[in-house]
Amino acid sequence: MTRKAESSDEEDTLQGKSSFPEVRSIKFSDLRKILALGWRDFRRAPYYGMFFGAAYAVGGIVLVTSVIQFDMAWLVYPLVIGFALIGPFIATGLYETSRRLENNTPLTWGGVLAAVWRQHRRELSWMAFVMLFIFWIWMYQVRTLVAVFFGFQGFATLQGFVDAVFTTTNGIAFLIVGHVVGAIISMVLFTLTVVSCPLLLEREVDIVTAIITSIRAVAASPIVMLCWGVFVVLAIILSAIPGFLGLLIVLPILGHATWHLYKIVVVEEV
Repeated sequence: MTRKAESSDEEDTLQGKSSFPEVRSIKFSDLRKILALGWRDFRRAPYYGMFFGAAYAVGGIVLVTSVIQFDMAWLVYPLVIGFALIGPFIATGLYETSRRLENNTPLTWGGVLAAVWRQHRRELSWMAFVMLFIFWIWMYQVRTLVAVFFGFQGFATLQGFVDAVFTTTNGIAFLIVGHVVGAIISMVLFTLTVVSCPLLLEREVDIVTAIITSIRAVAASPIVMLCWGVFVVLAIILSAIPGFLGLLIVLPILGHATWHLYKIVVVEEV
């Protein structure tokens, strides 16, 4: 039996088979399709969507309120942008909701919340550390760029920060460099997580396999995936502007859509 197994492994290697999940390329029409499916799932289970959207919104409100209370209101803008980076993990409950709708599994609060809670003992919990670490890098580089372009004195008010950014040469340079660095960090995190989070929810794979699969998925359709990533980040930022209330609708739709993107991109297990 051992020799047969070794022979089979050798044949798979020779035929170019991989132990990683197979991925497909996608087209822009697929993005329209997954958004339609995301909207459909939201309409089928609106209370679940709004619950997880509200949890995300409350987290954003707490963070923004905290920096304002500590006289660091100028951090609000980069904080809102950075907060969008951890959306894929927060949407775990939405992935589970879509999974149950797709499989005709009974949709109950106990079942969905239990599935989310179980992730703390699975590989998906390590993805949370990856996201939080990159979020920390994002916020740290903002502080570093502020020190480089404006010195270490900081800003007492948000208005003072806005005036310095838009009325000085250093401010314009800070704005350009900051957005370039932010775009790079966002692209890296998006590449690592776009399908890895739903993959870790559905299958028993390790975090390295999930991340590599996500990277391969982006590499298979780089332009389409990049456009999807930009759309998601902009949608979350814009929906956060009215007191984070827009997230009650936008986050659920994007979360459900991401699940369907994963189902299209990653080939089902045989």
